[in-house]
Parts: sequence; C-alpha cells; structure tokens
Amino acid sequence: MKQALLFSLVTLTLTLTAPLSDAQPVGPMGGPPRGPKFSGAMNKLFGDNSAFSAKIEMNIQEAGRDEKMTIPGTLAFHDGKSRFEMDVAETKGARIPPQAAAQMKAMGFGEIAVIALPDKKLSYMIYTGMESYVESALSDDEAAGPEARFKMDSTELGKETVDGHPCTKNKATITSDKGVKHESTVWNASDLKNFPIKIQYIEDGKNAILSFTEVKFDKPDAAKFVVPAKFTKYGSMGELMRGVMMKQFRGGK
Repeated sequence: MKQALLFSLVTLTLTLTAPLSDAQPVGPMGGPPRGPKFSGAMNKLFGDNSAFSAKIEMNIQEAGRDEKMTIPGTLAFHDGKSRFEMDVAETKGARIPPQAAAQMKAMGFGEIAVIALPDKKLSYMIYTGMESYVESALSDDEAAGPEARFKMDSTELGKETVDGHPCTKNKATITSDKGVKHESTVWNASDLKNFPIKIQYIEDGKNAILSFTEVKFDKPDAAKFVVPAKFTKYGSMGELMRGVMMKQFRGGK
C-alpha cells in the first residue's frame, strides 16, 4: 500500500514539475505547470524596469473549455535573472486531491522555486523542502543576448484601469533575430513606471494571463538567484525521483 501511494505521488509530481526548458509556459489542464517563464522575449516586456519584486498570479484557460487554472506565486527579477516561487497546495483548478497535495508537501515537493539565468543559459528547478534541485539548459530563444537580439513593436489599443492603476493597453509584438514572433496584450501602469501589471498571451491553444500586485522596485537580494551550496544537484527529474524513492523506501515510509 505504501509503495502504491508513493508511486502515485511520484507520477503526479513528474506531471507537475517537468523541466522548465523542455516545456511551454502552460502545462496540461490535468495538473499545474511550472509557472510562467521569465527569460528571452518575456524580459523585453518589462522595459526599463530591470529590478523589481512582486506577487504574481497566472490564470490559464484552454480554448473551448470553461475550466480555469490559477497559479499564485512571487517573482524576483534583476537584469534578466528571475526567481519564481509557488506552493502547489495554493494552485486552484488543478484536480489535485487534498490528500495528495498534503503528501507531496510532506515529501518536500510542495514548495517549488524556479531560477532562470539567461546569461548562463541555465535554469534551476528547486525543491526547498528536499534541499534538492534539477539543472536544465535554456533554449537560445529563452536565453538573453544583446538588446538588438529582440525587437519590440508596440501599438496602443486604448486606456484602462487595472487594479486601481491607470494603464495604457498595448499590443506588443516581439521578434527575435531568427524571426520568431511572440505576441501579447500588455497593460502598462503609468503610475508604476509603465510596469506591465497585466500580460495576456496565447500559446499552444491556451489563454494565459499574468497579473502583478505589490510591485516593488527595490533590487532583490543577489542570494535569490543562487542555489544554496548544501542542496543536492540532480541531472534530471528521473534521477531526482529515484533518489526520493530510495530515501522513502529505506525510511519505511
């Protein structure tokens, strides 16, 4: 019975935490994704706001379906580097049984942090409760480069108020040096240095909306973008899960 429960949790965890560089920002409706990617073209949307922290909520809806998924978290950003943190138990609409979420938290999979370092073309999926992490390579499109690498064209669509902030609604088209285009609708708050407090885009047939609150323009602590030295590094999710299973079986859990 214990082995069967562990196997189910391992399968669920693999669904929730596919490596950042191997998947799109939006995951399957059967389970929450890793959250949004903050690198490459996405960074261009923040304009001159090179250092900030904020609460963030990602809402996802697949085309033709009423079901929505909500992923709350926090974001720290500095010169292209980012750290997104989320708690699996706070994700809504993911069809995760409460007992499974509790077991995941007990095993150390509940709290996840994703660090993206475009300048090094690396990302880290960190499980703070397990003091473990998986290192992945960022694709060329996700990695940072010279400013000329991405070109952004913006068209004003009107004026709107979002969460009490006066905003200019823009259609933003970002084109990479390889001709790859990324389109989104962005609400830039005039009272927050034109910060994009709301970003909407469609990818793989899914509508994604990012909403930012409690935006602070202080420079985040450099430690936010470094994996603690005592944490154990794994080369893949499969390797990490094998390590977890061995520990659980040896502990009789």
